[in-house]
Amino acid sequence: MRTTVTIDDDVAALLERRQRETGRGFKDTLNEALREALAGPKRTRPARVRTRTLSLGRLLVPSIDDVSEALEVAEGPQHR
Repeated sequence: MRTTVTIDDDVAALLERRQRETGRGFKDTLNEALREALAGPKRTRPARVRTRTLSLGRLLVPSIDDVSEALEVAEGPQHR
């Protein structure tokens, strides 16, 4: 397909730089850049992260569901 497109100066400079780096013609450089841009980012798998476990010892309160009881164990009977 043949068409006329107005290219901004900064984009033209980028195309010219890539053209010099690859040694290819303007048409090939432009088509390659358009293909890369339209294909979107390359999908890569994120790096796998492992978290080590650490024993914190036994629970010092009978149940953490009862906040009042946990406060009494931590601060004593006068916590209120």
